[in-house]
Amino acid sequence: MKYKRILLKLSGESLQGKNNFGIDPGMLDSFSAQAVELVNAGSELGIVIGGGNIFRGLSGTGSGIDRVTGDQMGMLATVINSLALESALRRKQCRARVFTSIRMEPVAEFYKRDTVVEKMKKGTVCILAGGTGNPYFTTDTAAVLRAVETECDVLLKGTRVDGVYSDDPEKNKNAVKYDKLSYNDAIDKQLKVMDQTAFTMCRENSLPLIVFNMNIKGNLIKAVRGETTGTLLNNH
Repeated sequence: MKYKRILLKLSGESLQGKNNFGIDPGMLDSFSAQAVELVNAGSELGIVIGGGNIFRGLSGTGSGIDRVTGDQMGMLATVINSLALESALRRKQCRARVFTSIRMEPVAEFYKRDTVVEKMKKGTVCILAGGTGNPYFTTDTAAVLRAVETECDVLLKGTRVDGVYSDDPEKNKNAVKYDKLSYNDAIDKQLKVMDQTAFTMCRENSLPLIVFNMNIKGNLIKAVRGETTGTLLNNH
C-alpha cells in the first residue's frame, strides 16, 4: 500500500443514492464493504461524512433559520450518518467507533486525537462526526483538520464523479478533467470540489488529496495502492 493511514471524506448526498433524501441501504452497504476491504488490507482508516442528505446548514438560512443554528443542525445530521455507517461496519464484523466534536455521550465518544490515533493503529475504523464543532466551517475543512491532526498520509475525497474538472461535468459536457493539480492552481481557478479554506489547509500542511469516484467499487483501494484513479492534488 502506498498510503498507510487514510482519512476518507464522504458527502452526505452520496449516502442517499438515487433518492432525494435520507440513507440508501445499498449505498451504505457498498461504502462499508469498501472500508472493510481497506482495513483488511492493513490500512488505518478514519472517515468524515457530511450531512447534506439530511440537512444543509447554509440552505437552512433561506427558510428563516439563522446560520449558526443551521450549521449546528448540519453537525447533528453528520452524527446520524456516522452512526448508520458505524452500524453497517459492525454488521460486517469490523471494529468501528464514532467520535463527535461536541459532547454527545452516550451516543458517541468525545473526539480526542490521541484516542483516535490509538484506535486506528489497532484496526478500528474511526468515524469523526460533528464537523469541527464550530459554525461556518464545512465538513471538507473538518476532514482536512482531522487528517492533519491524526497525521494521515493522504486525504481521499469520495465523490460521484471521477476526479476534478474545470467545470461541473454533470452540467457542462466540455468540462476538462485534471489528472494532477497543484493547490495553488485549484485555489486560483476557484474550483468547487472543496472550499477554499480546505484547499489552503491542505497546501499549508502538505497533505496530498485524491478526488475519485467512490461509487465504482475497487476505486478506493486502487487510490490507496497508488494506482491512477481520479485526480491527485498536492503542492507540486
